[in-house]
Amino acid sequence: MKQHVFFTFLWVASSLSLWSVPEVLVAVGAHGNEEFGKKFTRWANAWKDACSKGGATFSMIEKPIGDTSPSEQIKAWLSSRSDGDSSLWIIFIGHGTFDGKRAKLNLRGPDVSATELAAWIKPVKAPVVFFNTASSSSPFISAISGANRVIITATRSGGEQNFARFGEYLSVAIGNADADLDKDGQTSVLEAFLVASRQLSDFYDAEGRLATEHPLIDDNGDQLGTPPEWFRGVRPVKKSVDGSPDGYRAHQFHLVLGEQEKLIPEELRRERDALEVEVYKLRDQKAQLPEEEYYQKLETILRKIGRIYEQAG
Repeated sequence: MKQHVFFTFLWVASSLSLWSVPEVLVAVGAHGNEEFGKKFTRWANAWKDACSKGGATFSMIEKPIGDTSPSEQIKAWLSSRSDGDSSLWIIFIGHGTFDGKRAKLNLRGPDVSATELAAWIKPVKAPVVFFNTASSSSPFISAISGANRVIITATRSGGEQNFARFGEYLSVAIGNADADLDKDGQTSVLEAFLVASRQLSDFYDAEGRLATEHPLIDDNGDQLGTPPEWFRGVRPVKKSVDGSPDGYRAHQFHLVLGEQEKLIPEELRRERDALEVEVYKLRDQKAQLPEEEYYQKLETILRKIGRIYEQAG
């Protein structure tokens, strides 16, 4: 019985996207010089290609349009989508700054701060997936962290102000089947984060250089962030001080859906995803529960998930 439940869990517990067609905004900051400009353009194009592959809508903000600055364009983009259902993916590419109080992304025109972005996102009802791949990006976590939000930053503190390379690896991983760690036919936000972080670490090791950026992920709303070293595969093995692990929600967002996942109606997908989170939370409580009670609860949830797949089939 226990073995049957375990293998059933392996079959159904692939965390999948809440929304079939995300709306993606890539904001490219001021280049600084031609070399950085080429890098940022290449990263933005990689996101565009991934969106095309996944059928997601893609928008890019880089330069002023008439009298409208990039900062104002970002605000308007979010405002026009505050009542929508599609998940909103926001990607910051560029250079960041931190003066000890405020973290910003350098734009052409007025910069955008973490506090400003948090205010613009606050009215949004749909899930938000935010990637800040710039230097000094960590303070954006404490500003934006909350329910139904996934946040990834290139640094673990505002003090990491050197040029951040993390965005290069992330832009490639997000639409790359090779980053599918759990082999469920699609690459999740969590998987892209973990693969890109590993590749970033390999770069610094190969160059014999001290790493000047340390990516973090936050999706439990605790405003803390979790480093990639706290995961084994896609499973978190360490928890933050409040005991709530990051990663579960991030593993439920994909830019490019697998072929089998496309066959599942969106409403069933939402229901399935919510049940999978229950499985993860139950698994975290296993050591505190009597064995029989644990497997009874697990079987109950898995049966519900199984019925969803029967309906979808």
